[in-house]
Amino acid sequence: MDITEIAIPEFVTVDADQRLGKVRSIFERENPKGLVVLNDGEYAGVIAEKQLIQSHIEDQTKAAAFMKSAPRVDRYEDVRETARMLIEGDTQIAPVFEGDNLWGIVTTDAILEAVLENLDALTVEQIYTADVVTIGEEDRLGQAINRLREHGISRLPVLNENGKLTGILTTHDIVDFVTRKMHRQGKGDRSGDIDRMLDLPVYDLMRSPVFTTNPGESVREAVERMFEKDIAGLVVTPADSDAEVIGVLTKTDVLRALTYTERDTMDVQITNIGLLDTMSREELVESILQVVDKYQEMRVHHAHVRFHEHKEKLRGTPLIQCQIRIRTSHGQVAGSGEGYGAEHAFRVALDKLERNVLELKGINSDEEYRGQLLRKLGEL
Repeated sequence: MDITEIAIPEFVTVDADQRLGKVRSIFERENPKGLVVLNDGEYAGVIAEKQLIQSHIEDQTKAAAFMKSAPRVDRYEDVRETARMLIEGDTQIAPVFEGDNLWGIVTTDAILEAVLENLDALTVEQIYTADVVTIGEEDRLGQAINRLREHGISRLPVLNENGKLTGILTTHDIVDFVTRKMHRQGKGDRSGDIDRMLDLPVYDLMRSPVFTTNPGESVREAVERMFEKDIAGLVVTPADSDAEVIGVLTKTDVLRALTYTERDTMDVQITNIGLLDTMSREELVESILQVVDKYQEMRVHHAHVRFHEHKEKLRGTPLIQCQIRIRTSHGQVAGSGEGYGAEHAFRVALDKLERNVLELKGINSDEEYRGQLLRKLGEL
């Protein structure tokens, strides 16, 4: 199946010289999945909503300064390959080209709507993200923004002082709030206004009640609920409790599942692959395989590597955060680390991943080990 019937020729564009204030207004007025940035009429990049929560960017900043590159998709590209490109580009929207001409766009929503009927074969338990990041009701908005940036996510389940789920805070909520505040306050002291907003408690911005799903629900039912409620993710809770958070299911998780194959080789996806500089994609995949091959009894279905660039630099080399998550027959295992340059960060994260795999193996063999230890002690 290709994207011929999925890609759409209608899309919203902004000029590379357009100011951030105007871009925020477009998101508020038209609520697009993303914007295509043009420079002298030629495609230059895209802007997603989550890029607008960077509070340090002034309203006068040009669009070209905070747009990001997105993979160019051929109008007749395969759906599975398109899904992989969107994930690795860390974007919900990509330009579609027919030859050398910008023809339209393709979005995550369009792909999911096209394959909705096939999602009955999957359950939420098979694909949701268990390594969930949360925030407290009394934590400040600035803390929430930093957490969203640090982990490259778009939503935070909100917990009360007892650890119970009470709300959800998303990048959409933050962008909408900041835009409305700025419009209402006029020019004024923008830096002071922003400081006051960042000090607000999360409770003041979170949405409640929270839309949830449970591990036994079909992915199709979960995605249909996302479309019905016009949201991009659901909090995963046990079937018998809607106050305990065990994970998050997003449209990106579902999109990633579409890229799984039936091959014996492991699927590896890389987000922000453009940060790889001193090593190739093939070398990265081989390094993960070398770790996995040490533990043959643990079958790995899928691996996801994500790079995030910090502002800090050392002799011109940026500080990079790397997160590696593998989905195995024994559950999910992850490792993360930081280093100057993508390769250094990847090696640190890979070492942490291997230690976590060993720990998981240790848990599985714990009873056997205890028995051996007791026998040894009995011999002394």
